[in-house]
Amino acid sequence: MTEETILQIDKDLLRESLSKYTRKAFHILPELDKPRILDVGCGSGVPTMELAKLSNGQIIGLDVNQPSLDRLKRKIEKAGLSDRVKVMKCSMVDMDFPNESFDIIWAEGSIAVIGFKRGLKEWRQFLKPNRFLAVHDEIGDIPEKLEQISSCGYDLLEYFTLNDDTWWNEYFAPLEKRINEIRIKHANDSKALAALDEEQREIDMFKKNPGRYCSV
Repeated sequence: MTEETILQIDKDLLRESLSKYTRKAFHILPELDKPRILDVGCGSGVPTMELAKLSNGQIIGLDVNQPSLDRLKRKIEKAGLSDRVKVMKCSMVDMDFPNESFDIIWAEGSIAVIGFKRGLKEWRQFLKPNRFLAVHDEIGDIPEKLEQISSCGYDLLEYFTLNDDTWWNEYFAPLEKRINEIRIKHANDSKALAALDEEQREIDMFKKNPGRYCSV
């Protein structure tokens, strides 16, 4: 197992510590029996697996990154959820599901790829009538986002924010600690150090502008 792989596992564990916010968002929704759920930009599937615990529905995890989907497949198989949770390699701009396919579309940190308003507009066709889109995005201009939600034909149930202290204390600080531990252990491994440097760059960006990482 490479150090890059070990770090990815650690990052998944850190993301799992943030799953309480996935649960908080999910419990805002009315209870649905066996919902069809699309997790857009699922990555290695931390939210996907949490959604499988929270619901008795059928879930598709959609992403363009094959290694991430492979990690998610292994999680699904290990959890014995292959009958309910599937993966799909597809760009969010190329989705061609039939209209009204899903009860819930879930997008944690992925809608920024195409833009908040565009995502709201383009994904609405895939929702069944009076069903739900749950989005986690950079905080941006909240009044503008609220206006876009309304103009795209949605009714807002509720929203909450994650501030920079939350991101530092619950994700970036533990990640930096783990990076430093691996760095000491593999001080003579140039390939491992290069991978760690890449991860450290995002942490340094956070330190320079923590407010940019606030999310809603």
